[in-house]
Amino acid sequence: MKNVFSLTRRTLALSSVAVLVATGVAAPLQAQAQSRKDTVTLGMILEPTSLDPTMAPAAAIGEVVHYNILEGLTKINVDGSISPLLAESWKMDADGKAYTFKLRRGVKFSDGAPFDSAAVKFSFERAKDAKSTNKAKGAVFNNISHISTPDAHTVVLVLSNPDGNFLFRMGENTAVILHPDSAANAATKPVGTGPYKLDSWAKGSAVTLSKWDGFRDAASVKVKKVTFRFINDSAAQVAALLAGDIDGMPRFQSPQSLKQFQSDKRFVVEMGSTAGKGIMTINNRKKPFDDVRVRRALSHAVDKKAFIDGVFEGLAKPIGSHMAPTDAGYVELSNTYAYDPEKAKALLKEAGVQTPLNVTLTLPPPPYARRGGEILAAQLAKVGIVAKIENVEWAQWLGGTFKGNFDLTVINHVEPLDYMAYANPQYYWGYDSKAFRDLAAKHAATTAAKERTQLFGDMQRMIAKDAVNVFLFNATNTAVYRKGLKGLWSSSPIFANDMSAVSWQ
Repeated sequence: MKNVFSLTRRTLALSSVAVLVATGVAAPLQAQAQSRKDTVTLGMILEPTSLDPTMAPAAAIGEVVHYNILEGLTKINVDGSISPLLAESWKMDADGKAYTFKLRRGVKFSDGAPFDSAAVKFSFERAKDAKSTNKAKGAVFNNISHISTPDAHTVVLVLSNPDGNFLFRMGENTAVILHPDSAANAATKPVGTGPYKLDSWAKGSAVTLSKWDGFRDAASVKVKKVTFRFINDSAAQVAALLAGDIDGMPRFQSPQSLKQFQSDKRFVVEMGSTAGKGIMTINNRKKPFDDVRVRRALSHAVDKKAFIDGVFEGLAKPIGSHMAPTDAGYVELSNTYAYDPEKAKALLKEAGVQTPLNVTLTLPPPPYARRGGEILAAQLAKVGIVAKIENVEWAQWLGGTFKGNFDLTVINHVEPLDYMAYANPQYYWGYDSKAFRDLAAKHAATTAAKERTQLFGDMQRMIAKDAVNVFLFNATNTAVYRKGLKGLWSSSPIFANDMSAVSWQ
């Protein structure tokens, strides 16, 4: 009954939109766009719980502030390439352990404070601090053994171990530069060197940014006001686009509605790649999931193709470990655990698990989780695992599930190259493997490209062998936006919306 009611509400919402369009309410969309050449409203699925990406883990933070308010030394472009940003150039020593960055001159924070090497040193030491909650602390900042500032425009970073991804890491939102005078308030009042300033944050509704006229290249920024509206319901996303309430959804998650927009000349639909790894996370600390046989049973119980077809209309690729197919060094492991309910039952029996096994499947708001959770629960039921669905809001997921209070959950880890989370026993899924930590340390200390690639593959295979999680999908990035809007990213190598490059044609 619950499923029928949900579908009925969704159908009614879409039907209402169709009536509005038919009666002409949504007809003046092109006129609306033409009348606001300097404003853009975008839809987002999740609302950030903070606006400081250096201290909070949610990827939604970067969608609002990264490249708009806050900037880093390097920039990750839509194709995944690296270019200068706050650093105008850099040099790496032959051993790969020391980087010298020459900083861009004449840059200021929007509160008037100068950007200099002291701000970089402060930001990275803050990220390294014992009390830091920066999600890249372990993988990136703890590896920085020494920071020196020979002058106001030079920073030297010395690493304990070479990191072939270091310049990419410097372009992630965890490495944005904050000023000591304003960093403490960045969660609600971020101050950065980017082209926009925070205008307002209406909790539960939207964040609005205004163009900062003091930006070093203000003349190139065409959009004066950007609003990010939070819409996690698929039907509501469709309705907002058709009614002209939003100009685009950079990460549209209603594949069932794509044909409608592809056939509508008022809209553009673009598809690209992502760094996302969609997984059914398993709490490795809790019984019976601390037994690898049970985790393998869960993997055999899930039909990835049926999940992808049912949730994404086929617009995703199956994965078998915690890497995306676009990542260099990716190993194809999606068939490690073939869909085999009988094998799953046998493994549960071998592990001494009495069925039915009652578990809780906690689902955050994104449509892939809510829709996908229903599919997973049905599949698990076939092997004797009764998954009680618990729908939670995003803040609840971050405050409970992400703290380790769960049995199973569904989430898309969108951060690129975040495999080092498996070397942290305190991470929310609780994987505690000395063998993996030793392998990760060996990989970090190795400079030979061929050996690094081999070790990288070994790490992926170990994660798969240990069935840490049920690895499901790498989703296609789908952007839907109004015709005439230019510059939105079609792919998501990271979760960001670079509004400085956006304009109306």
